[in-house]
Amino acid sequence: MSHKPTITDSLKFSADSKIPQVLLGVGVIGLILSAIGAYTNTDQFLFSYLVSFVFFTGIALASIFMVMFHHITKSKWGVVVRRIPETFGSNMKWWTIAFLPILGGMTILYHHWTDPTLFDPNSPNFDYIVAKKEAYLNVPFFIIRQVIYFAIWGFVGHKLYKASVELEKTGDWGITTLMRKVSAPAIPIFGLSIAFASFDWLMSLDPHWFSTMFGVYFFAISFQSFWAIMILMVFFLHRNGYLKNTIGQAHIYDLGAWLFAFTVFYAYIAFSQFLLIYYANLPEETLWFYHRLEGGYEYIAYGLLLFRFALPFLVLLNREQKHKRSVLAFVAIVVVVIHFFELHWIVKPAFYSEDAHGLSFSWMDFSTFLGLGGIFFWLFFNRFKQNSMIPENDPKLDECLEKTYHQ
Repeated sequence: MSHKPTITDSLKFSADSKIPQVLLGVGVIGLILSAIGAYTNTDQFLFSYLVSFVFFTGIALASIFMVMFHHITKSKWGVVVRRIPETFGSNMKWWTIAFLPILGGMTILYHHWTDPTLFDPNSPNFDYIVAKKEAYLNVPFFIIRQVIYFAIWGFVGHKLYKASVELEKTGDWGITTLMRKVSAPAIPIFGLSIAFASFDWLMSLDPHWFSTMFGVYFFAISFQSFWAIMILMVFFLHRNGYLKNTIGQAHIYDLGAWLFAFTVFYAYIAFSQFLLIYYANLPEETLWFYHRLEGGYEYIAYGLLLFRFALPFLVLLNREQKHKRSVLAFVAIVVVVIHFFELHWIVKPAFYSEDAHGLSFSWMDFSTFLGLGGIFFWLFFNRFKQNSMIPENDPKLDECLEKTYHQ
C-alpha cells in the first residue's frame, strides 16, 4: 500500500544567507569596471556587453519556455525543480533594463544597417542588399520589436510565477488550468519572438548574411546551456544543504537526460545550418562561416565540435554516467563555458573583421560577464528566498516525490 511522501527538508532559502549580497557586490564591481571600459573604448564595451547579455537572457528565456512546456504537457517529473526556472523567468521584467546599453549603442553595434547613407542610391555608401531589407532593418521598427519582445517575455514570466506562488499559498488546484491556458498560446508566440530576437541581436550584425535556421539554432544553444545551469543550480543547493532529500537522484538523472537530448538537438541544428550553407555555396552566406574559420576563430569552431557535442554526447550516452554527480557537474561546466565562447564566436568577428583582427579577447569580455552575471543571479536569489523553493500544493508534487523515495 502506497503512502504519501513526506518532505523532510526545509523548503525556505535562508533569509540570512549572504549569497545575494555577494552576487550583488560582484555584479556592481563588474558593471563599474565595464563602465570605465565603455568610457575608454565604447565599441569594445558594446560588443562584449552584447555577448554577456545574450548569454544570460537566453537562460531566462529557456527557463520560461521550460515552465510553459511543463504545464501544457502536465508533466510530473520536474515539479520539485520547477521553481528554479520559474524564478529565472519572473525576473525578465527587471532584466529588460539590461537591454538599454544595447539600445543606446545600436548605431555602433549595428552600423552595417543603421547608417542612413546605406539606403541612399546617390550615396557612395549605398548597399543594395541592405537597402532591400530596409523595411525590416530600420531603427524605429527595431525599437518597436524589442518593446514587443520584452513585454511578452516579462508578462508570461511574471504571470506563471505569480500563479505558481498563488497555488502554493491557496492550494487551489484550479490555478493549474490557468497556467495551462497561459502557456498554450504563449508557446508559439514565444518561439517566434525568440527567433526574431536572435535575428535582431545576432544575425543583423552582418545584414548580408541570413539563415532561416538561425532562430532554431539560437534556441538550441540557449536550451542546452539552460539544462547545464539547472544541473549546477541543483548541485549548488545540495552543497549548501538545501533540498537534499527532496530533489533526488532520479530527478538529477532526468536533468542529465535533458542535457544529453539537447546536446544531440544542438548538433543536428548546427550541422544542418552549416551543411546547407556549405552546399549552396552562396558568397553572402559562406562568408559568415569563412570569417569564423580563420584568424584563430577556427579553434573555437573545433572546440564547439569537441566540447559542445562530442564530449557531452559520448559521456552522457552511458546511462550510468547520468547518475554520477561529479560527471554531470563536469559536463555542465564544460557546456556553460563553451556556450560563452560560442556567443563570442558569433558576435566578435563582426567587430574585429573591419580592423583585420583575428581571435582576440578583452578584459571587458569578462567584466561585463561578471557584472551582468552577478546581477542576474542576485535577482534570482533575491526572489528565490521570498517563497518556497518548490511549488508546494502542486497536484503532481506527490507523484514527483515518489521518484525520490522509490529510486
